[in-house]
Parts: sequence; structure tokens; C-alpha cells
Amino acid sequence: MKLNKKVNLFLFLFLLIAIVETSALFQSLFSVDHAQAIALCILLIAAFLWVTEWVPLFVTSLIIVFLQIGWLLPVMNPSAGKAEQQAFLSPFFSDIILLFLGGFILASMLHKYHLDDRIARWLLKKTGTKPGRLLFGIMVVSALLSMWMSNTATTAMMFAIVLPIIACIPETNKFSKGLALSIPFACNLGGLGTPIGTPPNAIAMSFLAEKGVIISFGDWMLAATPLMLVMLTICWGILLKLYPPGDLKIPFPEIEAKSLTGIHWLVSGLFLITIIGWLTTDIHGLSIGTVSLVPAISAFGLGLLNVKDFKNLPWDVLFMVGGGICLGVGLRSSGLTQRIVETIPLEFGFIWVLAAFLLLAAVMTTFMSNTATANLLIPIAISLEFKVALFVIPIAMTCSTAMALPISTPPNAIAFGSGMLESRDMIKPGVLVTLVSLVTILLIGLFFLPLLRF
Repeated sequence: MKLNKKVNLFLFLFLLIAIVETSALFQSLFSVDHAQAIALCILLIAAFLWVTEWVPLFVTSLIIVFLQIGWLLPVMNPSAGKAEQQAFLSPFFSDIILLFLGGFILASMLHKYHLDDRIARWLLKKTGTKPGRLLFGIMVVSALLSMWMSNTATTAMMFAIVLPIIACIPETNKFSKGLALSIPFACNLGGLGTPIGTPPNAIAMSFLAEKGVIISFGDWMLAATPLMLVMLTICWGILLKLYPPGDLKIPFPEIEAKSLTGIHWLVSGLFLITIIGWLTTDIHGLSIGTVSLVPAISAFGLGLLNVKDFKNLPWDVLFMVGGGICLGVGLRSSGLTQRIVETIPLEFGFIWVLAAFLLLAAVMTTFMSNTATANLLIPIAISLEFKVALFVIPIAMTCSTAMALPISTPPNAIAFGSGMLESRDMIKPGVLVTLVSLVTILLIGLFFLPLLRF
């Protein structure tokens, strides 16, 4: 974007802030008090910037925390000092942020020492070369890696592995498109499986924790892994149906793997220790954020990663998550979330309200960042009178399963950018997967999650 357009954008935002601050019309129009009007203005600014991406998403998070401390807090509490500001600053270094940081560090080590590539090639070798089994193997590998790594990085790596296989398929056979689509779709679904798989999961856990609903690492996997497996299987069937291989036989290119070294075993051991630590927080008593410091300290203390690796971590994602949680603090403390909830027709009942939220999440995530969608919807859902976990967890899940367009998720964009796919190739299977997942997640919220007593 040209500089003058960005200047005009910020002038518009300042004008909007001035109107809200000086005019009673905004308050009367939405039936809110002064603090709620400011919180609503900040919400609208965040939504606009997240949807349009006129500035980088992490910059939107910085705008949120600045407006909430510099504008909202003085209206809510004119005598507020540094102690009161901590409520808006703490989300940027909370347990959830540390959890994601630990996940990013583990993923960085796996990638730096090519363990992710070894795992992928070993698993694909086990699937054989029959098209159906190969397709399923690619999807399983992509999903498993995306549970622990950035699904964007996983997509890029898996394309590098699969491209030689696709090159062996005749251009007249549609199965090559099915293989290309299987990677981003599986990476999107794989993010469901763990709290570190995708930012909406962490956002959901953070807001639930503030309401006193503690979801452990293992609890999340217990709730989300069945959905991931079911949707992977359904997605596999959809791709086979739309892009049948016929009598195709695929030769898998053999690549000689070098033996594992001591550093490979060290990284693998650190990975397993961290995972076990996350899964056993109820036993040892440390929070998931504290456990996440183990890979951070070990990776850089032992020299497995260096300063350059530290700088290359996706800090923008951490700021995006922190900004969303910070936005929720302002919405809740100003009373705006409760005001919004009062306008929702809860008399329709749990099932219809949940279905409406899930449909809204699916539509929004189709056209904008799933992190932004979670940041906008979860703070509202968390204030509903229903059992909040049965709302928040399905919303977070839906944010990872809408994948109808190239812009819907980063993995979709990478697949589209490969030049092997057109938009129409992605729309039909993407819409089918989105609709099936929407129904499946609704059923999970109604019948499966209550069994887990969240």
C-alpha cells in the first residue's frame, strides 16, 4: 500500500476516535455508556484492520493495547496507575503466549535439523504407492506435523516432498490436483489437534481460563483429536471422489536417509520431554507456560538454536494472539460484552445460538484470518449464560475448518501460489469440507463435549 493511503487510513481512524469521544450520538445510537462506546469503537477499528489487513496484523494488536491504555482505561478509572495497566499488558506474556513460544521453538529445532523432513519421508514410505493410500498418507503426515509445527511451514515442506511425486502423474489425470489440495486441507485440520496447532485454540484456552474453566493440554487433545481424525477421513473421501486416480500407479522416489546423529537424538528427546510435560501438568503442578520455558532455555542454552533462529521465530503471531486477548479484556471490563450478549436472542435455545455463532465463524474465517475471527467472536461467546466451554471450543474449531478460498488460510494461499491449482479447484472441495465440518462441530458441541464435562 502506498504511504499516502496509510496516512489517510490513520487520519480516518483518528477522526472516528474524535467523533466517538465528542459526540453523544454514538452512545445513544447503540444504547451504551461512554466507556462502552470507546470499547465498541476499538472493536470496530480492530475488526476493520483485521479484515482489510491495511496494516500488518500485529500492528493492529499494538493499536488495540495503545487505545485501551491511553483512551479506554482513563475513562473507566480516571485514577488508574501502572498497576491497572497490567491487565491490558499481561496478555502479551501470559501462559498461552509462552505455550505458543515453546511450540515455535520446538518446530524451529525440528526444521533446522531436518527431523520434520525425516518423519514425513519415513511415514510416506510406509504408505506404499497406491494412489488412495498415498493420498491418505500425505494427509496424515501433514496433519501430524501441523499439530506441532506451523501449518504454513508444514505446507511448504510437504509441497517440496510431494512435487516430485506429482511430476510423475500424467497431466490428463486429475489426481494430481487432489494431491496438491490434500496438503493445505490436512494442514488446516491438523491444527485442531493440539493447543499449539493454531492460534484460535490458544485464544479459546486463555479466555476459558479467565472464566475459571481450565483446559489442560491433554483435555484439548481429547476434545479435538477425534474431530481431526473424522474430518481427515471425510476430506480424503471427498478428494478421492472429486479427483479420482483411475488405474494410476505412482512410483515413490527413493532418497537415501543418513543415520541419526547425537544432536538429532537430543532434539528428539527435548521434544518428547516437553510434550510429556505439557500432558502431565496435573501431576507435576507446573503450568503449561512454565513447561514451555524448558525448550526455550534448553534450545538456546545448549546451542541448538542461535540468536538468528530466535529472531526468525514468528513473533507477529504471538502479538496477534496477545492483541486479541487484550481486546477481550477491554470489552469485558467496560461491560460491552455483557451489553452485546443482552441483544442476542438467547430464548431461541442453546442449539440455535451455537449454530448461529458457528455459521458466523465459518463465513468470517473464509474471508479473513482465523486468528482475527477468534479474537472477535470468542470474547462475546465467553459472556453467554450457557456453559461457556461448549460455545468457545466449537467456535475455535470452526475457525480452523473453513477453507473454501485461497485467502481463507495461509496453507491454502501456499497451495494456490504453487501454480498447480485454480480458485475453482479449491472452492468445491473446500465448501464441502467447510459444510461437513460445520455440522460435525455442531454435533460435537451438543453431544461429545458434554461427556468430557468441560
